[in-house]
Amino acid sequence: MSPFLTARLITLRSLTFSLHRKNINRLMVTLIVATTVDPASIGPASALLSMPGWHPGPFLKDMASFVNKDVRLLKHDYSNVREDHLDKRWEAATGEVVDEVIFLSRHTAASNRPALTIHPIGVPHLREDEVPPAGGKPGWAAPPNARMGPWLRLLKTIAESHNLTPEFEVTLEATHHGPITDSPTMFVEIGSTEEYWKRQDAAQAIALLVWKGLGLDGGIPVGDWHRNNGKNKILLGFGGGHYVPRHMDIVLKDDVWVGHLLSSYSLLMEDNGEEGVGGTWREAIKVAYDVTKAAFPGGEILAHLDQKSFKSWQKNAILGFLKEKNINVGKPKDFC
Repeated sequence: MSPFLTARLITLRSLTFSLHRKNINRLMVTLIVATTVDPASIGPASALLSMPGWHPGPFLKDMASFVNKDVRLLKHDYSNVREDHLDKRWEAATGEVVDEVIFLSRHTAASNRPALTIHPIGVPHLREDEVPPAGGKPGWAAPPNARMGPWLRLLKTIAESHNLTPEFEVTLEATHHGPITDSPTMFVEIGSTEEYWKRQDAAQAIALLVWKGLGLDGGIPVGDWHRNNGKNKILLGFGGGHYVPRHMDIVLKDDVWVGHLLSSYSLLMEDNGEEGVGGTWREAIKVAYDVTKAAFPGGEILAHLDQKSFKSWQKNAILGFLKEKNINVGKPKDFC
């Protein structure tokens, strides 16, 4: 085994241990992260902080925090995608173990279409010598936050009840960008231009998503994997565009969980003829699977392919690799 793969295996074993450790003497908390330099981040954070139960918490260097039950909201003045290891930094400063991280952020798109989005993070397709354009590190992906699927459905309900749809599209995005975290992580975003980043109704919808989703309203938290009631199938998506429409069709159904979503641009494949298929696609698939498995202990992970997004040689190579790694493939009906 190469030193690179050995190091990755050690890291993943450490990650799995980290995700499952239980220490009755240390509080497990949810870390929400917002930045003042982004109106689509600080807007929802301010709306959330206006709701009952918050009080000032400890500073993390120059970053203010706020506390509500087992939720911590951390406010800073920098770029979200560049603030690596906030989970470990919080743990080192407070002794509290970060169970999950939720970043509030803006979304940009060439279409400029207004959108409310949720996505996992990572750049598992990049080679070791490449510089990630928006944080993270080559060959890495954070564990996906288990709440993503249930929160997407909740966000859709909230957006509809607040008359944000059809103006705003409610959608998942494919896995992309940083920052580096070890805890299950997701980004919740408002897009796609400054006009919409500053929309108070959109900010209020995101704040309500977090408020209800984490059970701060006194209700049952939404998307708690440990309350899955036997509904334990997780979609691991491969292929398609950035907004993963074929995977979205499945995740919008009740009781479907979602892990990493690697769009076609993150599955770099080179047809080398008799030499086989080159590129980083194998490494990307392996990393996405491993951290998704770690994030959903005891779950049944099913790979779902956007079949029409692949050429036949690409699809055959991916299916062959999935079989080699004993990763089961599911069709839409398998997630019902």
